[in-house]
Amino acid sequence: MSSIPAPDSSSFLSRLLYYRYNELLFSDEHENSTKGLLKEPCRKDTNFLRDENVPVGLLIASKSMVHILVNPIVSLFTNRVGYGLPMFFGFLIMLMSIFMFAFGGSYVFLLLARMLQGIGSSFTVVAGLGMVASIYTDDYQRGKAMGIALGGVVLGVVAGPPFGSALYEFVGKASPFLFLAALALLDGALQLFILTPKISPAVTTPPSFCSLLKDPYILVAAGCLCIASMGIGMLEPTLPIWMLGSMCSPDWQIGLVFLPASLSYLVCTNVFGILSHKFGRWLCSLLGMVLLGICLLCMPLAFNILGLIAPIAGIGVSLGIVDSSIMPIMGYLVDLRHSSVYGGVYAISDIAFSFGYAIGPSAAGAIAKAIGFPMLMVIIGVLNIIYCPLCVLLRNPPMKEERRALLNHESIVPSRLMKKSQTQD
Repeated sequence: MSSIPAPDSSSFLSRLLYYRYNELLFSDEHENSTKGLLKEPCRKDTNFLRDENVPVGLLIASKSMVHILVNPIVSLFTNRVGYGLPMFFGFLIMLMSIFMFAFGGSYVFLLLARMLQGIGSSFTVVAGLGMVASIYTDDYQRGKAMGIALGGVVLGVVAGPPFGSALYEFVGKASPFLFLAALALLDGALQLFILTPKISPAVTTPPSFCSLLKDPYILVAAGCLCIASMGIGMLEPTLPIWMLGSMCSPDWQIGLVFLPASLSYLVCTNVFGILSHKFGRWLCSLLGMVLLGICLLCMPLAFNILGLIAPIAGIGVSLGIVDSSIMPIMGYLVDLRHSSVYGGVYAISDIAFSFGYAIGPSAAGAIAKAIGFPMLMVIIGVLNIIYCPLCVLLRNPPMKEERRALLNHESIVPSRLMKKSQTQD
């Protein structure tokens, strides 16, 4: 009796596919053992692979679903106590989830760990982006800092799989997570000694969460994040399964298929954090969504892993452009139309991203099973292209009259806001 090699990636997705695949392979070999027949690793009947779309998609989407529920609460918390304390709470919760991943084995236990991870990352993301926006008030410097912050996020995605897979292969299942726990403890120590978490409520009156949700320009920007993230969210659970069924891809290809996107995203978030200020963040967002739509439409045209490299790298480029352009726009819209307290608007940003990442994987599994992976890519690719013209609305958003009156009354008008106000007059 034979089996396919163990997966090279330490991600749960690869391991789940590997164990489910081997289970089915062994059962088929047992049934045919009297005939001396062994199944090939790549099977023409891929129904058993398509059935994995839904549970894998739900596992991936669960973290984002938790973000949607928790972010409004985190927003209110940051308004009351500042950014440092929520960030440290996020570290503690994330550390707990890491140990659950290290020693958990069942699907339900890993699902709980994933949801706890979502709570911790909600505190970290909302507080972290709010802190960056409050420290860097100049639009150019803010865009540059946001690009570095977003690049830090993807650095873990780039370094995690190869390093984690090596530890998983040669040391054991828990070793990557224990190493990650050590890094998390180092991060917590740095937060304690450098950021010194303490209660520091907002000096100015923060905008209400409802008023931010009613702002049409914030909704347009949030829609860009949502639809763009929906594209990669639909790819994560369905592309590896499609590769197994149509390309007979070995496990090492499954583990590395998203590496071009991670590398290109890392570069573009740092580059376009600066360039988008020069060319116009609205224009960069529009072009990024067009490029994303085209790359998604090209995905089903690939016949092997080499054919996937260009569109996947293009997806990373487009996501890097959109994220590094929209995140500074969110802070700018709050400065321009509300008050300069950022917890609420970055909670909305993360909700938009999480909504796309929750709907994407959970819906993608059912859609791919019903109409196939190629049609799924057509749907989400066309949706990105249809939405992109709305980015034009972000070119010259007006200042609210009450915000203009407040700034004139206080005689404290940031130079970029005064210039914007004079242009509109």
